[in-house]
Amino acid sequence: MTILDRLRRGLGATRSLLAERMGAAQWKVSSAALEEVLLAADVGVEAAEALAGEFERARSRGEVATGQELEFLRGFVRRQLAAANRPVSRGNPHVTLVVGVNGTGKTTTAAKLAAAVQARGGVPLLVAADTFRAAAVEQLQTWGGRLGVPVISHRPGADPGAVVFDALQAATSRGATDVFVDTAGRLHTKHNLMAELDKVRRVCSRAVPGSPHEVLLVMDASTGINGLTQAREFRSHGGATGVVLTKLDGTAKGGVVLAVARELELPVRWIGVGEAADDLLPFDPEAFTTALLEGLA
Repeated sequence: MTILDRLRRGLGATRSLLAERMGAAQWKVSSAALEEVLLAADVGVEAAEALAGEFERARSRGEVATGQELEFLRGFVRRQLAAANRPVSRGNPHVTLVVGVNGTGKTTTAAKLAAAVQARGGVPLLVAADTFRAAAVEQLQTWGGRLGVPVISHRPGADPGAVVFDALQAATSRGATDVFVDTAGRLHTKHNLMAELDKVRRVCSRAVPGSPHEVLLVMDASTGINGLTQAREFRSHGGATGVVLTKLDGTAKGGVVLAVARELELPVRWIGVGEAADDLLPFDPEAFTTALLEGLA
């Protein structure tokens, strides 16, 4: 099964919702109707208003021919997603912090990221920096055993910074190409926990200059635009540089990808469309737009 096929499957609920709303709305002749359709798919107020406004202006200038309305929509979405998808400079080793609130799938995501590195011939290392939950350490160790990826951990309650420092020293000595640090889930409103995350980032920079090279915010796609507030805080105070959207296959709110790109100005790096290790897919704006909008009227 190709990546496009898996995206089609993962975005099936969102595409069905769009088809239903677009079939019932006069969106081809009404920018207000188009905006309502987009809001239903959780693309966010800012993105919906921008797209609907651009559609209205282009139509008034005669730039949207009858029958080409959907192609205009595809082009706008594709450009918005591509604009936010900035390249990342590689580190040696490349250090990635995996952050977010509780329950979004951070630990599983860290393991799947390690699996992706393995698949392309890299040497990953996992770091259990969620020292508050013994279950999180055990879960990461289980994944590590399944994948054959080493996991660096300390005793429960240990200082996360100390775990990360030891792990990065180990990564250098073991020749790891990529290090994925699973951090504790934290509410964006808990300033002490956000400060702790900042400390972990400082430890990274001391152990491996220039790191962390990425801070990936894991968001549950089923929360839709309700997750944008927490995401803004992780961008401002947690240093988030990109987003991983999990559980896209179980929601009709796939349009949140556009909200993340436009309102947060953060690139979507990966999307989760299933439970298996290879169901975490690198984000491709072109393929995503095709899978989301193909077959619509």
